[in-house]
Amino acid sequence: MKKLILFIIFFAITSTGFCQLKSRTFEQVDSLQQIQKRKIIIFIHTDWCQFCQRMKTTTFKNQEIINKLNSDFYFVDFNAEEKRNVIFNNQVFKYQPTGSNVGVHELALQLGTIKNQIVYPVLCVLNEKNEIILQYNNYLGPKDFNLLLEKLEE
Repeated sequence: MKKLILFIIFFAITSTGFCQLKSRTFEQVDSLQQIQKRKIIIFIHTDWCQFCQRMKTTTFKNQEIINKLNSDFYFVDFNAEEKRNVIFNNQVFKYQPTGSNVGVHELALQLGTIKNQIVYPVLCVLNEKNEIILQYNNYLGPKDFNLLLEKLEE
């Protein structure tokens, strides 16, 4: 019984001290925009991209960034090689194979292409009308990402 009580106390302390980043799907964002309008920050990445993985373990683990993203934006964590169909903004986007067991999702291409190419990681920011207001394709550490969020809040 003592172990159970200690476990519950430990869980309560650790879960309230560290908030997790709330990642949404595109379908959820469509619904949430009907309730409360917010800018959407989309992190487009792949499993093989080292800079993408570094952002996941540094930038998106920063408590200040997590708090800002959760309270002021809708955050979408999107794998560019996602194979499922995605419905967003009343349109269906599909995975496009480019070879044997490789390909890229149409939505990643639409949101992440800059100067006719896609380079990971990509940050794409949409306004409340789902219009692209910013695209950035490079690693952003916590300090620079925080500055970006501050500019977007203005």
